[in-house]
Amino acid sequence: MTVRVVLADDQPLVRSGLRVIMADHPDLEVVGEAATGAEAVRLVSDIGPDVVVMDIRMPGMDGIEATRLITAGPATTRVLVLTTFDEDDHVYGALRAGASGFVVKDMALDDILAAIRVVAAGDALIAPGVTRRLIADFVGRPAAARERSPRPVGGITEREREVLTLVGRGRSNTEIAEDLFITVATAKSHVSRLLNKLGARDRVQLVITAYETGLVTLPP
Repeated sequence: MTVRVVLADDQPLVRSGLRVIMADHPDLEVVGEAATGAEAVRLVSDIGPDVVVMDIRMPGMDGIEATRLITAGPATTRVLVLTTFDEDDHVYGALRAGASGFVVKDMALDDILAAIRVVAAGDALIAPGVTRRLIADFVGRPAAARERSPRPVGGITEREREVLTLVGRGRSNTEIAEDLFITVATAKSHVSRLLNKLGARDRVQLVITAYETGLVTLPP
């Protein structure tokens, strides 16, 4: 299966670099390029790509608003945000807007391609080194500042609560299976049920829910 990708970045050099390296990977296909958020939204509407690799800072409509419009629409397109370490405030906005992943621009291109595949497969990904700081600061902000919308967790089973806690700690399905002495398929099934019960779009939102509800807390 080929993953159809739209590259949204106002820097032609960034788009060109990704397009060139993706040309050597037959499972990835660039089907469109956008220099603004508005162009990215239009391309999603016109061609329905699997993934948009979205820059945050773009002229006119920025990547956060574009992400919000894309994830709120009928398309199943998922958004992988390109960020830098000095753009945390923007990343929080993209998280609220429904982005499924975050990668840092100075990561190796092969790692960015791997992230595209992860997001296209329906999972979520936050670049190593961003995760802890991103989640810690996001959940530590006053509700008004981060527009928090806590999800109730009363409707989940005790086992699902254990799984949600492990997801919040960054465990993969394989690691969850090992921790709880269950199969990977069972772990994946629990995560799927949590997504449905909590109305979460993806694993990133489950992580946020785990922190917001106190199932996972940050060490001093």
